[in-house]
Amino acid sequence: MPHSFGYRARTRHMFKRGFKEHGPVKLSTFLINYRVGDIVDIKANAAQQKGMPHKFYHGRTGIVYNVTPSAVGVIVYKVVGSRYLEKRVNIRVEHIRHSKCRQEFLDRVKANHDAHAVAKEKGERINLRRIPALPREARTVSVVDNAPQTMRPVPYETTI
Repeated sequence: MPHSFGYRARTRHMFKRGFKEHGPVKLSTFLINYRVGDIVDIKANAAQQKGMPHKFYHGRTGIVYNVTPSAVGVIVYKVVGSRYLEKRVNIRVEHIRHSKCRQEFLDRVKANHDAHAVAKEKGERINLRRIPALPREARTVSVVDNAPQTMRPVPYETTI
């Protein structure tokens, strides 16, 4: 059991920088625009200790509710007992990035809109719903020119 209960206790691997990602924060990090309502992922960057989120929020996804020149306010939902509490955390921009969790949905919306427009021009109806992967079709294995084989494990041998 650990005997230290500090603010960054047990974050040895959590806050470490990635391979070939050490050193100061890239300037492109500061040029990314964040707007209220954006969905962001929280990932602490150990090169900047100011405005670093608590270890609980590392890896969480939240919604931006406030934007300041060097930081953003993020709403994150935390499970406490049997309820969800809305936590408002102020985090510097080095520790967040735009989330890609909605990208697949937005691509699907765009593809559906295009398909709907094409179908409307032709005057036909089209099914835009997602269809689950169906089971594979049945097939018969013939034993003609394909004799059944008995497979056994190879006996263990030591070669010293």
